[in-house]
Amino acid sequence: MTALLNLYRSVTDMLEKADWLLPTLARFLFAAILLMYFWVSGLTKIGEGFFGIFSPSTGAYVQIFPRMMEAVGYDTDQFSFFHGIFVLAGTWAEFILPALIVLGLFTRLAALGMIGFVALQSLTDLYGHNGWEDPSVIGGWFDRIPDGIILDQRAFWVFALLVLVIKGAGPISFDRALSKRT
Repeated sequence: MTALLNLYRSVTDMLEKADWLLPTLARFLFAAILLMYFWVSGLTKIGEGFFGIFSPSTGAYVQIFPRMMEAVGYDTDQFSFFHGIFVLAGTWAEFILPALIVLGLFTRLAALGMIGFVALQSLTDLYGHNGWEDPSVIGGWFDRIPDGIILDQRAFWVFALLVLVIKGAGPISFDRALSKRT
């Protein structure tokens, strides 16, 4: 029994010293699971042509301000300058923040931005797209069904992002390379 306890202690001591493991794994899983999700979503929001990144599509307004778009008959000209900037920032965020996380550059700030993004995305899904009407979309904790999009899945997204906010990017990152230069 003592040998088993000693083995357990040595393994757990080794894991406690592996500060690189959690942030590296969090960034890897973010890249494997969420990077393309956000980039493809961002692609649906850019306008046509080379300068489309500066002129969001009508679909971007529909995704971000669904009820307002319906109220104005899907005429984006009726939106204010503020709305346009908000849609543009949301579109750029879907490209820039995930790229920063995967590269490990300004990781803590990018992960914090992604947490805010996921919160706004979830609120838009719940209230703008009427997701609150469908319990299977909302999900629920402690309900034995783990596939609710809002509460269940996005809680794991935020958890992985919180690991990056707290632990940083890990050893294989631009953050680490930059910190060694200063």
